[in-house]
Amino acid sequence: MLQEEGLIDADINHRGRVTALDAADLDCLYAARISLECVGVRLTAGRLSRLEVQAASGQLHDMDRAEQGEDYAAWYEAHRAFHQILVARCTPTVRRTIASYAERSERYLRVVQGQHRDQSAQRRQEHYDLFAAVVAGEPQRAVRLTAGHLARTAHHVIEHLAPGRGTRDVQEATDMICGSGSEKVPWMPGRCTAEGVHT
Repeated sequence: MLQEEGLIDADINHRGRVTALDAADLDCLYAARISLECVGVRLTAGRLSRLEVQAASGQLHDMDRAEQGEDYAAWYEAHRAFHQILVARCTPTVRRTIASYAERSERYLRVVQGQHRDQSAQRRQEHYDLFAAVVAGEPQRAVRLTAGHLARTAHHVIEHLAPGRGTRDVQEATDMICGSGSEKVPWMPGRCTAEGVHT
């Protein structure tokens, strides 16, 4: 199962070994996440049950508490549960695929999260804005917020792993979801917003 998730390499009759962090893999992985999760939030926006809304709100508060206490294990647990609720109207098969991609990208995020605490306020606001758009039944806004949120995360992590490499795959996925600008430029935080695409 770990090999299928891309977390280890294992050959027959040989011991498994943890795969190295790979910026190209992460770029493509986040592009896939953007595509799938944007479909998920579009299908889910305005269709959460009262209990699901309460659960998602609870996960947001758990994330806040965990971050304040620097309990990153609890933060990741609440974060996974929160994002899963936002794609709740997908079929179980698609939800499993989204969860698998999120878990694969999480190992990269763990490497850099402690070094980018200055971005925690922005990340927190993005989660609350996304939650509000899904609850309010604003699918287009929810899609743009999701794309921007994931793209920003990918940009920060990949820049840490491979400075100057860029995020071509993430850019392509973001352009596909949000529409491309009149000229191709490297993706920058804030390009894909709820109001539109800014280059």
